[in-house]
Amino acid sequence: MVLVLGVLALAGCSGAEADQVRRPAGAHVTIRVPADAPTISAAVSVAQQGDLVLVAPGTYHESVRITTAHVTLRGESRDKVVIDGELRQPNGVVVTAPGVAVENLTVRGNTQNGVLVTGSVKAADTQPGQGGYDTGDEPVRFLDSFLVSHVTSTRNGLYGIYAFSARNGVITDSYTSGGADSGIYVGQCKPCHVVVQDNVAEYNAVGVEGTNASGEMYFVRNRITGNRVGLTTGSDHQEKLLPQQGAVVAGNLIAGNQQAATPEQADGGWGIGVGVDGGSGNQIVRNRITGNVNAGVVLTATQDIAPDGNTIAGNTFAGNAVDVGWTFPTPTKGHGNCLTATTARTVPAGLATTSPCPRSGSPSAVAPPGRSSSSAVSPSGTWTGPTPPPGIPFNEVAPPPAQPQFPNATTTGATTVPAVPALPNLAQLTPPAPSLLAAQALANAS
Repeated sequence: MVLVLGVLALAGCSGAEADQVRRPAGAHVTIRVPADAPTISAAVSVAQQGDLVLVAPGTYHESVRITTAHVTLRGESRDKVVIDGELRQPNGVVVTAPGVAVENLTVRGNTQNGVLVTGSVKAADTQPGQGGYDTGDEPVRFLDSFLVSHVTSTRNGLYGIYAFSARNGVITDSYTSGGADSGIYVGQCKPCHVVVQDNVAEYNAVGVEGTNASGEMYFVRNRITGNRVGLTTGSDHQEKLLPQQGAVVAGNLIAGNQQAATPEQADGGWGIGVGVDGGSGNQIVRNRITGNVNAGVVLTATQDIAPDGNTIAGNTFAGNAVDVGWTFPTPTKGHGNCLTATTARTVPAGLATTSPCPRSGSPSAVAPPGRSSSSAVSPSGTWTGPTPPPGIPFNEVAPPPAQPQFPNATTTGATTVPAVPALPNLAQLTPPAPSLLAAQALANAS
């Protein structure tokens, strides 16, 4: 009891709250909230490796920090277990220990992140008004192995689900909306060995984002519709591990990303399906990319980092103003990128002919700018799309629809998170139907 009280004191529990905490005897137990502990924070503070913290329906006004490895936090009901920051706290759930699973609950109303998984001390200790990036001289510290599954994260002021300086993890079967920066974000990992799959991202500034996320980084089978920008992967000097390389974007529905009732995108992006900004060696393959009013796929440089050796192949394009555009308005140019899509509308024109896949010979410079009948092209090779409409505050984004529950949430024990997740079989992925995960989305796409 003395040990338990000491742990609770470190976790910030009050004396009255500590008196109400009971961890059942034994190993790999289930700690129930509120039956065994009055709050989620109190429960995770006494949890041991292999334990399940199972949360009953209710709205919990707290920020939960999980610092013990191999603990599972799970709600009994995904839509009825709500961690609500009330716009007063930076983060809903913070995971700083390996092997943790966060499952079957809703996180909303945080000024920064819904769920943050990180090995970065600076990111974990983010204070209001700070970004939580990690650009100092100290070495990168990774959190190894994590799982975020069947989580609804909505109306958060930075990221819905944020994996930063974390690797060997999976974000799956989750829903994000109202992310003022992006719904799902993976940053600063190399090699990542991270899989983002079977999620719905809509009504965000950016649906899904990978920044300085390199090596075995997979974005597959996601529905990314009705955001301002669908998906981006690239390099950013605000984070370590430059440049970004080797992500796979495959089998996703990326459509209709020009939703006005969203938070404004920081760089003013609008109507773009996929953006590669200073990223190299990425594979954008076998996606359905449709109905984006600016462009389906855009390759561009970020400051001094060029996008080199990217492959765009096997995708289904329809209804985009421009299907694929390579735009390099600064002296930093991209080389060795290739496109297979004989009917695609491109800027410069004819990219499928001038830069076909597979590449042959040494990389060559991008062809001179041409003109597409679907866009206005400047002499520098850039094009102008529709003017973005004003955004709305992130906390005013439409509430999400009901989402699928974690199977047998109340009867299944703790989840064992593998040290290294299984990677998708790309050979089995094809461009999805427009109905991919449609029942879980508000935004319509075709």
